[in-house]
Amino acid sequence: MPEIRQNPATKAWVIIATERASRPEEFGAIAEEEEEKIQLDQCPFCTGNEKMTPGEIFAFRTYGTKPDTPGWWVRIIPNKYPALVHDGDVHRGRIEEFFRHMDGVGEHEVIIESPDHNKTIATMDQKQVEEIFFAYRERYRALSNNPKHELIILFKNHKKEAGTSIVHPHSQIVATPVTPMHIRHRIEEAMRYFDDNGECVYCMMINKELQAAERVILETDNFIVFVPFAATSPFETWLLPKKHGSSLEEITAVLTKELAFVMRNTLMKIHKGLNDPAYNFVVMSSPCHEKNVEYYHWQIQIIPRVARVAGFELGSGIYINTVIPEHAAKYLKDVII
Repeated sequence: MPEIRQNPATKAWVIIATERASRPEEFGAIAEEEEEKIQLDQCPFCTGNEKMTPGEIFAFRTYGTKPDTPGWWVRIIPNKYPALVHDGDVHRGRIEEFFRHMDGVGEHEVIIESPDHNKTIATMDQKQVEEIFFAYRERYRALSNNPKHELIILFKNHKKEAGTSIVHPHSQIVATPVTPMHIRHRIEEAMRYFDDNGECVYCMMINKELQAAERVILETDNFIVFVPFAATSPFETWLLPKKHGSSLEEITAVLTKELAFVMRNTLMKIHKGLNDPAYNFVVMSSPCHEKNVEYYHWQIQIIPRVARVAGFELGSGIYINTVIPEHAAKYLKDVII
């Protein structure tokens, strides 16, 4: 019989379609649409093509090399087609005393993760992945200290099916002047749980997942990776720090290295076990003006794009997952890397 589960942190309901369930290994055979090929001399993110992009904001590069020249191993630039722009006013106005509006103020940056056109986090060496996560931390901190910014969203789209238009490995970071309702809803649910129980719902979730042990994919001294009890899609994966913290910017240098190790290994399992699927990941942190709060817990959510959203999901807001979370977790846990 199908089962309807609820995520205790988000209160979202999910249908686990046991009668339509697919075996986890079946997803590894899905044929991916071939990525559009591009000549390396035409790729704006490849080394040697720095003049094809806006001027760099930040980079890890060889000592003595100049900005916007070769010699970098992680490079951050403004998005050429930004969703939000630096200049403007965060004042909120009204049109016809009803419609609320404001300037599209914020920042939209691209983190070029490597000079190598064909590598991904799953296939890079550990040192390179560490450098990427140090760059994440650097820009997250810088953007969150701007008083115009309310929320920082750090995300990666891997492959065309996940929304990317350039194959070269990159991720993005966007600072917004508002906190969207679905983020506010998650925070309010976390606050409600804390008010009722005196503890963080995510910390409780970590404890329960460790006790159950049937959805845990990977665990280190300071991090845990698991398929949520109410995963909204096949192989949805959450990564959380075991010690409570509400924002990525609080992470230390030592923990940044460990985080890079955990993310690399998790993505390697997904890469190998699911035949290098398209995926998105997003870092979820508390708003910039709600730092060091005891009711919210930062996390990284990874969504492999191995299933499609259809009319029922769009109409009801209830997702149908055809892979039982416990089976998905065991499958990924058993992938040898």
